[in-house]
Amino acid sequence: MENRSWLIKITLTSMAASVVFTLVSDKVIGGAGIIAAFIALAVFVLLGIVFDIIGVAVTSATEAPFHSMAAHRERGAAEAIRLIKSANKVSSVCNDVVGDISGIVSGTTAALIAARLSSNFSLSELVLQIVVSAAVTGATIGGKAAGKHLAMSKTTDIILRVGKVISLFTKKSKER
Repeated sequence: MENRSWLIKITLTSMAASVVFTLVSDKVIGGAGIIAAFIALAVFVLLGIVFDIIGVAVTSATEAPFHSMAAHRERGAAEAIRLIKSANKVSSVCNDVVGDISGIVSGTTAALIAARLSSNFSLSELVLQIVVSAAVTGATIGGKAAGKHLAMSKTTDIILRVGKVISLFTKKSKER
């Protein structure tokens, strides 16, 4: 039953995240110049890469180093342990929800940029779509490949940093 509940949550979360990403993309691309559109595209690609790194790192991590850190009250260590204990869910959110949606939205954003460039500069839309799509694909796949190597070689550092970021929010919510 817990698995069914998780599947429903992750499905609804991914749908909501997709709506948010698409609305942000539409707002930024719709009223922005071409430079801002490329910056938004780069942010979506980087977001996918960063969350892919986190998803791989959490599945590669072991709890042992974090128990020692938590015993010494190092900020983020307790959160890191919780991340590792929920590695399957964390990985699903990072790699599937954020990573996949970033990929989809960056593809859509790339197509919008190509269409805008073709109308602004009287260039072939098909050629621009191919060039922009190839660049985005290369940056995404190359970035994720490099990120996987980083995630597996710096697992403890990455998960501790993520734990520290999470601790900023958990401390604030505990204080309220």
